[in-house]
Amino acid sequence: TKHVIKNIPWTMAKNFTVESGWQQIEELISTWDIHESWLHHSEFLQEEKLKDSKRYHYRACWGLPTCRKPIPRATASVYFIIVISKFKPDTAPVEVFYRLESSRLIRRPEECQFREKWLQDIIENKIVYRKTC
Repeated sequence: TKHVIKNIPWTMAKNFTVESGWQQIEELISTWDIHESWLHHSEFLQEEKLKDSKRYHYRACWGLPTCRKPIPRATASVYFIIVISKFKPDTAPVEVFYRLESSRLIRRPEECQFREKWLQDIIENKIVYRKTC
């Protein structure tokens, strides 16, 4: 069986705002198959002006709080970049990329389905690292 990659329709460049970008990232996250015990907080980080584009940087910070430990022992961040090209028409949709804090690999939501295991691995690695230090 073919695995269906969930994505959302992204706004046109001319309609983009920092707030709408944040809302669309939240909408994308809602399509991810992640257990409800995971909680996250997302935020806008910065706007970056380049020669060929504007880039808007966001972060979603994930944790697994429990009744016994309401403050998670470690968190995992996912960084998003929304790109508005200066060479494409303003009716073109924005481009969206994301990467995990522990990785240089940049992914596109329409090409790769997010996996909960990636968050688990980051947190487990941080906890193991703290125990060895």
